[in-house]
Amino acid sequence: MGVTGSLTPDQLQFFHSQGYLVIESFASEDEIRSLRKRMDELLNQFDCSVSSIFSTKNQKRTTDNYFFESAEKISFFFEEKAFGDDGELKQPKELSINKVGHALHELDPLYKEFTYSSKVSSLVSSLGYRRPVIMQSMYIFKQPGIGGEVVPHQDNSFVYTDPPSCTGLWMALEDSTTVNGCLWAIPGSHKNGLVRRFIRGESGVTFDRPSPSYEQKDFVSIEMKAGSMIAIHGDLIHQSFENLSSKSRHAYSLHVVESDGCKWTEDNWIQREKMPEPLYVP
Repeated sequence: MGVTGSLTPDQLQFFHSQGYLVIESFASEDEIRSLRKRMDELLNQFDCSVSSIFSTKNQKRTTDNYFFESAEKISFFFEEKAFGDDGELKQPKELSINKVGHALHELDPLYKEFTYSSKVSSLVSSLGYRRPVIMQSMYIFKQPGIGGEVVPHQDNSFVYTDPPSCTGLWMALEDSTTVNGCLWAIPGSHKNGLVRRFIRGESGVTFDRPSPSYEQKDFVSIEMKAGSMIAIHGDLIHQSFENLSSKSRHAYSLHVVESDGCKWTEDNWIQREKMPEPLYVP
């Protein structure tokens, strides 16, 4: 199946030189409204007596079976600061969830329809993928007041193929600003290659080496309007700060890899019985 790319030469040049590209008005207001409404429905159905906490500061917390099994499910992860000393939620579950993942794009019809749409396929085709596979999806809430920090990282660390081929697609479902925890990145940092990997072994998951130190002055803020999409090179160093504001920062995120000539490695945290269907085939 031939898929025509949607990016211009100037956009591609920016992506390759800077390691990211923002595409404004990627999703319509109706699409944003539908995705958010559907997430509200999923949250209402969620039994919060089953809980898991997501943290990028304490990765040992992510070694429970609930986390590993989420690769092929729709699973719910709480913010670190969602619980009081008594172990109870300090506020309603709708304001306590960090993210929902990691197979929304496969198991929920609405999210699957958007993920496998021609606009997503055309964007991915522009980036040179021949047989792309979406390995994980996440709905990220960045809750007001407690939305956790995401420390500097590279997507290839977590979603690794040999050779590396990951691209992150991150779509703002609300305006994303420096006030409510927008993305920050070091332009051009993807050219330095992958610095470490997040590896799954018999004792859980761990990084294969310590994180380098980064100077905050090297990061630039990437503010985005609701409906904008950013493509992120798998080796780009990026982060987001805590959301201490009174406004959330919802987003829908995908990670795509190449399945034509790239091998999914057996020490990735994501291990599945069956690979997702490709977005398209050559």
